[in-house]
Amino acid sequence: MPLMSYFIPTPSSGTEEAMSNTLEPRWVSLLSKCSSLKPTKQIHTHLYVTGLHTHPLFFGKLLLHCAVTISDALHYALRLFQHFPNPDTFMYNTLIRALALSSTPLSSLQPFIQMRRHPTVFPDSFSFAFALKGVANGGSLKPGTQLHCQAFRHGFDTHVFVGTTLISMYGECGDSESARRVFDEMPEPNVVTWNAAVTACFRCGDVAGARGVFGRMPVRNLTSWNVMLAGYTKAGELGLARRVFSEMPLKDDVSWSTMIVGLAHNGSFDQAFGFFRELLREGIRPNEVSLTGVLSACAQAGASEFGKILHGFMEKSGFLYISSVNNALIDTYSKCGNVAMAQLVFRNMSVGRSIVSWTSIIAGLAMHGHGEEALQLFHEMEESGVRPDGITFISLLYACSHSGLVEQGCEIFSKMKNLYGIEPTIEHYGCMVDLYGRAARLHKAYEFICQMPISPNAVIWRTLLGACSIHGNIELAELVKARLAEMDPNNSGDHVLLSNVYAVAGKWKDVVSIRRTMTEQSMVKTPGWSMIEINKVMYGFVAGEKPNEVTEEAHDKLREIMLRLRAEAGYAPQVRGVLHDIEEEEKEDSVSKHSEKLAAAFGIAKLPKGKQLRIVKNLRVCGDCHTVMKLISKFYQVEIIVRDRSRFHLFKDGLCSCRDYW
Repeated sequence: MPLMSYFIPTPSSGTEEAMSNTLEPRWVSLLSKCSSLKPTKQIHTHLYVTGLHTHPLFFGKLLLHCAVTISDALHYALRLFQHFPNPDTFMYNTLIRALALSSTPLSSLQPFIQMRRHPTVFPDSFSFAFALKGVANGGSLKPGTQLHCQAFRHGFDTHVFVGTTLISMYGECGDSESARRVFDEMPEPNVVTWNAAVTACFRCGDVAGARGVFGRMPVRNLTSWNVMLAGYTKAGELGLARRVFSEMPLKDDVSWSTMIVGLAHNGSFDQAFGFFRELLREGIRPNEVSLTGVLSACAQAGASEFGKILHGFMEKSGFLYISSVNNALIDTYSKCGNVAMAQLVFRNMSVGRSIVSWTSIIAGLAMHGHGEEALQLFHEMEESGVRPDGITFISLLYACSHSGLVEQGCEIFSKMKNLYGIEPTIEHYGCMVDLYGRAARLHKAYEFICQMPISPNAVIWRTLLGACSIHGNIELAELVKARLAEMDPNNSGDHVLLSNVYAVAGKWKDVVSIRRTMTEQSMVKTPGWSMIEINKVMYGFVAGEKPNEVTEEAHDKLREIMLRLRAEAGYAPQVRGVLHDIEEEEKEDSVSKHSEKLAAAFGIAKLPKGKQLRIVKNLRVCGDCHTVMKLISKFYQVEIIVRDRSRFHLFKDGLCSCRDYW
């Protein structure tokens, strides 16, 4: 049946007011069922035919539906607003609210300014609150202060809704003093206002202030406790967060998900897993946030087995229809070394493949060195009509960099700007420097940096210094280190990289000089650590740590492995870069105790024969460890997956998936 026949009859008699009263319930009901722009446009057409398109009541509801309810219809709402002859305060507020929540929140100030200039339309408390929300989301303090002055002039600054939003705005913009002043001047703050004040203190890094406000709250609701949980976890105060969690009179799924996400974000992966298990024991159904949070912990820790268990749970519990959960699964499988399963999850997404989904699987292929496959998937993405964003291109450039696809990377970089109009950011330029650097085109990388239209930061120069360290270019390394010394003189990693260049070249006086400088400036080298999952338990190893039952077993097994590799494979440790002022035996002992070797040895000792070893390392795997992993995979007939700081290595039958290009 055509929409016209049951929606709005053509007016033949009676006033427009009577007609609008008769049609409003049916019209509003029909509009509420429109979940996309196409049927909404049909309703707009019939409003136009019946002459009701200029009726403030109908137009206001249509504008609200397009601006707020329907996704991706804001552009149509803007066109509607432009063609309405006499918009009222409600219509202006609708547009301000929608723009405040958009990707360009500061554009919400434009309709606010238009309303202020209108001779007969005046802002109300909602106008100021929505505009302040836009400023808060845009993180721009100056227009926020101006809005505060105007709210004061109109007598809205102590209005509970406006005052609460002012506190939030100052908190988002990092002005804790102004946030506290607004709070102190409010005559009757409600619990929402108190919660906003606590949040503002946390946003500005004032943990003690947030604790003080929370302690003075006359009434606390569940949100108050959850705000404290979120604030403590984001500040890294996990002990205080656990204390608050234990003291809560009531907990909801937000409480649990906040703890799980916070623990995962702060690297306490085992505790995140523990909280998730406890959540299930309490009979609470996980929500989208807690699931993606625990999957994030699996991804970061490389907990492959626990990730598989979660996948099965989600499938049985009906969570796999949620796009964000699928995206998190793709990321988890990719970072746990199972890119085949990541691809399967992606292919099984019958609906809801967003730009995040495509970018996640492209990034997964990239970190495994499957550059050609990543490019092929990008072409599929283009053909499907999904438009790439800047993050997609970072993943593509990363894929080209780690697969030695220099020309293809240059084409992608050009395509990003010329075809899609995406202006390169510092991250894109960093990927290009890495692309040239890994391919040993160091002078090309240096020229590229010098020609960048934006000023290179320390990360850009550090990327080139890392390439100089890999390829042993002393002259360029010294030049780059001089630039870094001006920008970030106390970074220990830069000194270590230059020291490595000197050590490989045998320039031991320079190595000693750098070591002395680091000691004098109290610089500490980042310790290398590795983790391996054994029977759903994560074990960590750090070179030089105090012995315990686990590490002693790992050392014992490693000594056995190294003896076999020497005898059967003719292995000799690569000690070129180890300090010259220690004995040869000590040099060999130094490289033999690297954390990834200990993790691999422990895995061989504990896991059944033929079971794949999955190791996560925080630093770049060194050349000697790379060689040892290849030999172990051959002589012990085991597959080893190592995820280092930048990519995956699959060791099998004496070869590595990176083809020694890392």
